Amino acid sequence: MARVAINIVTWNSLKYLPEALESISRQTYRDFSVLIIDNASADGTIEYVRSEHPEVGVLRNTHNLGFCRAHNQGIAYAKAHLKGDRGEPLVLITNPDILLEPDFLERLVKEIDRRPECGSAGGKLLKVYKKGGGELAETVRTDVIDTTGLKIFKSRRLVDRGAGETEAEGRYDRIEEVFGVSGAVALYRLAALDDVAVRGEYFDEDFFAYKEDIDLAWRLRLRGWSALYVPWARAYHYRTAAGSERATARQIAAGRRGRSRLVNFLSYRNHKLTLTKDDHCRNRLLHLPWILPYEAGKFIYLLFLEPATLAAIPGFLKLWPRARAKRRIIMKEARVKARDIRRWMA
Repeated sequence: MARVAINIVTWNSLKYLPEALESISRQTYRDFSVLIIDNASADGTIEYVRSEHPEVGVLRNTHNLGFCRAHNQGIAYAKAHLKGDRGEPLVLITNPDILLEPDFLERLVKEIDRRPECGSAGGKLLKVYKKGGGELAETVRTDVIDTTGLKIFKSRRLVDRGAGETEAEGRYDRIEEVFGVSGAVALYRLAALDDVAVRGEYFDEDFFAYKEDIDLAWRLRLRGWSALYVPWARAYHYRTAAGSERATARQIAAGRRGRSRLVNFLSYRNHKLTLTKDDHCRNRLLHLPWILPYEAGKFIYLLFLEPATLAAIPGFLKLWPRARAKRRIIMKEARVKARDIRRWMA
């Protein structure tokens, strides 16, 4: 088996999958295998993969288990089959709507290999979209940044660093450490994933989907693993609506209106689960002047303009006992102090 496992979770993803697999097949780094974990797609995803990409492994679930559990299945499979003869085993988590530049994997592997303390690495993701329709549709790759890693504020707002800016602004052209990397496409050291697993779960399966990459990034930080941003590892993401680091309240609200009720529900609930599990009490007390206005403003907005999302509160309360139990494990095993996490909060 290969050294790097590339895992893709699909759910009716045939619209994007051919381009994604084509970009993977062109990678200059060749010591990898590809596994698709399918959550009961009904759009011909499995049939396409078996017909056009027989070299790709397939794990098919009988119903939609969610992003988190499906990726945990893929990581567990990788752990059982990866070989580290040419270096430590690595897992690349990628969405089906990602296009990798040919040297993407090679550049990330090179940099993570140089830093044994590095638990995760991500590249520069730019936005891509389709122009036109049908067989005449054209893929347009832009210079608009989708993410250069995760950034956290004292308010506990988390954003994709640099989102909405352009490459021409030149703010993200050097390799550097970041709070965490986006789960849209991220390279993880398998040893780091094992180190932060809670009750055998790498991604928290209570999340189902959304914000699970933030929770994982925070847990990696608490155990002392660093996260690396590599600007010359480039990829493209079909994401039409994404929060901008510089977004105004009006722009944030407009972005929320463009998302489904389920996405808004999961995002709000999982934000609260993440803070319950991973945030030091000392840091929370110190940052109350930032946290309270942010959370109060969000609640008022939801109350008047998005009341359906408030169903996330009883959903959170239902999961709160389990989140608290996980917190006890996470904090007991944490290797870094509150001040070490605090330095990442802008």
